[in-house]
Amino acid sequence: MQSDFSTLCRGNIIPKEVNPDTARAFLESVDQFERIINDSGLVTLTRLTDEEITGTPDSPGLIEKYFSLSLDDTTVLQDMELKAEGFRVGNKHVCLHTLSDTDDLPGRVSTESRYERLSTDRSDCLLSFAAPVGLLLACDHIYNQWLFLDDSAENLRRFEKSARNMHSLARYSRSNQINKEWIDRYLNEAHSFGLTSIRAHFDVMAWSDDAEELRRIRNDAGSQLAKMECRPRHNTVDAATLYWAAMPGNAGDFPAEESFYTFIEPALCFFTGETNYRSSSSPFGIKMCDRISGKPLHLDISDEPMRRGWITNRNKFVLGPSGSGKSFFMNHLVRQYYEQGTHIVLVDTGNSYQGLCELIHNKTKGGDGIYFTYTEEHPISFNPFYTDDYVFETEKLDSIATLLLTLWKSADEKVSKTELTEIGNAVAGYIGRIRADRSIRPSFDTFYQYLKGEFREELESREIEVRREEFDIRNLLTTLRPYYRGGRYDFLLNSPSEIDLLSKRFIVFEIDAIKDNKELFPIVTIVLMEVFINKMRRLKGIRKMLIIEEAWKALASNNMASYVQYLYKTVRKHFGEVVTVTQEVQDIISSPIVKEAIINNSDCKILLDQRKFMNRFDAIQTLLGLTDKEKAQILSINQSLHPGRKYKEVWIGLGGVQSAVYATEVSKQEYLAYTTEESEKIEVQRRAESLGGDIELAIKQLAEK
Repeated sequence: MQSDFSTLCRGNIIPKEVNPDTARAFLESVDQFERIINDSGLVTLTRLTDEEITGTPDSPGLIEKYFSLSLDDTTVLQDMELKAEGFRVGNKHVCLHTLSDTDDLPGRVSTESRYERLSTDRSDCLLSFAAPVGLLLACDHIYNQWLFLDDSAENLRRFEKSARNMHSLARYSRSNQINKEWIDRYLNEAHSFGLTSIRAHFDVMAWSDDAEELRRIRNDAGSQLAKMECRPRHNTVDAATLYWAAMPGNAGDFPAEESFYTFIEPALCFFTGETNYRSSSSPFGIKMCDRISGKPLHLDISDEPMRRGWITNRNKFVLGPSGSGKSFFMNHLVRQYYEQGTHIVLVDTGNSYQGLCELIHNKTKGGDGIYFTYTEEHPISFNPFYTDDYVFETEKLDSIATLLLTLWKSADEKVSKTELTEIGNAVAGYIGRIRADRSIRPSFDTFYQYLKGEFREELESREIEVRREEFDIRNLLTTLRPYYRGGRYDFLLNSPSEIDLLSKRFIVFEIDAIKDNKELFPIVTIVLMEVFINKMRRLKGIRKMLIIEEAWKALASNNMASYVQYLYKTVRKHFGEVVTVTQEVQDIISSPIVKEAIINNSDCKILLDQRKFMNRFDAIQTLLGLTDKEKAQILSINQSLHPGRKYKEVWIGLGGVQSAVYATEVSKQEYLAYTTEESEKIEVQRRAESLGGDIELAIKQLAEK
């Protein structure tokens, strides 16, 4: 349709009469097209409802938003002014750049292009060819993409006729000869490869309520088109007609002279493949930011992915080298989970959560935010045999057996089937003994006495002898002796009272003092996790989170593999999640236990800046099962940070289905609460001391400086 046939030039917008057969044929064609696209499984088309198009008394529709050029400010319809130099909608001045002639197009197009700012020597950040006029154009704008599927055979017949005319007139003008050659090439391509002849048009419609800013936007839009090797054409003649034709459902008013002939394949290269980040529909989640625009986002990485089937568990694996912002991000995540009712237990080895814990402790007036620090003067003691109801589930018995094997065997020693069976028999026998005689206080001391006396006698009196090389009970008793009464570590497993964590929602166990102690470190880690599991079993329907920082190394042995499997299995059944956090990539690569027991049971992967590990990232990619696209996303982290914003980026992948890079951008108050920079932490602590220990007020005052 020519531009002078637009409904803008008629007395009525809707035709007075509509041929029912034509309308029915049209709707059938549209339905068939929808089925073909949806059956491909690559793209999903959903038909808009009347309410979504025209709106309701309570919410604006798509047309109303379009006529006001706003997604939210639609309370009053805007007047329109059409001028030779452009047009205006309300107080928004609009400029339009068009691609409507083959002379304006690049010599070569592709489905994707390399975005240099987020690419590295080892990875390519590939965006769609038209990305410069999509999300990379930093202003309010609409990128319209028009494809007209005419009768391809009729188009080619017209070109054949035109080619003959050009041939007969070639002797009079060289331009006719050149045009004839171009038409022949077009026809040869169509017939040789079976291509469909179509018409296409693309335009960028940008606007601003400030005339000076509009000039900058006009230059930016032209510059982005030039990056695509297109010739920017600022259109003022047909701007109003194109704006009217782009109204949803009004493509029939498109002026035909603004289109050019091409094939489907190159035309599709001008489609944008990137979309804006969308907030999760789930009420639960964390606040992150769009890495490009800084727009706040609500992101659910636990519940919604489970409902959608992207992940089968809520467990998370976090990898970030020192200085990448790992601890900062974890503080950000933990605080928001806590504020939404989650019970959190952290096993830390670097005081990363001390500031946040003190803040919670101060805010709850000591009711929460409990910080346990393991020192030689004040060691943490436990009682793995304690239950308040004498109920010992199979998982509980298995965890006690794993603890005993950890006390007995070193990390590189193998456990035979007989040893595993007899340890299990000893635990089961002791549990039966204390159930039968409630006067026996459950503890490691009484278990050791049972093992040394009753169980040993029963073992030696069996009809089928258990040989010493199969199960050396003397060696077992000797190895366990330091944990028995009077031994070096007799305090560790004989606590007179159970640590009550049930009512506390934020608990930090700081065990940095023993992280290099090969004997205590794995034992304390296991018992702390067992304390969490006991808490988890008793809290029904409440979200629980166990965060293990570098303490995961205590689990990276063959003897621990079955226990870790049990841990992850149990956590999943009780609405919980385990978060494993590490910075030592070499330890991960060299430990098969980590891959089999931890990574394979963590469907949510969170990675921070990996530039320090770029030369070894192929091994990380293989270990985590990352695709090349995910690798490119990860290696683009922090490559192009906005100089006017203070933030760091983080990659979040969900089950290999959904992945993206987000920005962790917080307020000054949050920054001071999360910071692990020593000088900043000391400044906050000193200000808090001068204010009588009020850390929240100290943070507020420092943020206002």
